Amino acid sequence: MTACSSWRPPRIGDVRFPITHEPDILLSRQSGKQLAQELGFSVVEATMIATAISEVARNILLYAGSGEVVIERSQSEGRSGLRVIARDDGPGIADVDRAMEDGYSTGRGLGLGLPGARRLMDELDLASTPGQGTTVTMSRWVRR
Repeated sequence: MTACSSWRPPRIGDVRFPITHEPDILLSRQSGKQLAQELGFSVVEATMIATAISEVARNILLYAGSGEVVIERSQSEGRSGLRVIARDDGPGIADVDRAMEDGYSTGRGLGLGLPGARRLMDELDLASTPGQGTTVTMSRWVRR
């Protein structure tokens, strides 16, 4: 595959990305970054959002095999921002509190993905039921 430095994802609003292969992680990341910039986030903030999207999308692929990432505009209490919902029907997380600790991993990773995503976003909620799947909902608000 040849990379083109001028390639940009299509202009998006609220979008849903199936996550089934590595390139899906990149597409969701790039599109989230673009939407963040369109909403008024700085380049640095948009990159932080993109990194958080990469982390949760990668977790879907590694632990569940497939799922989806939804990226949407968000409004709350006079604030505007971006919400990311990452969900899968995978094995779920038995100990959600432990999964949010730096360094904890049930796989071969460093255990920095979920805690890192929490630090990069303003809000992160993790809901998981063993045997039924996981949903991570993250939000970041534009600072005026």
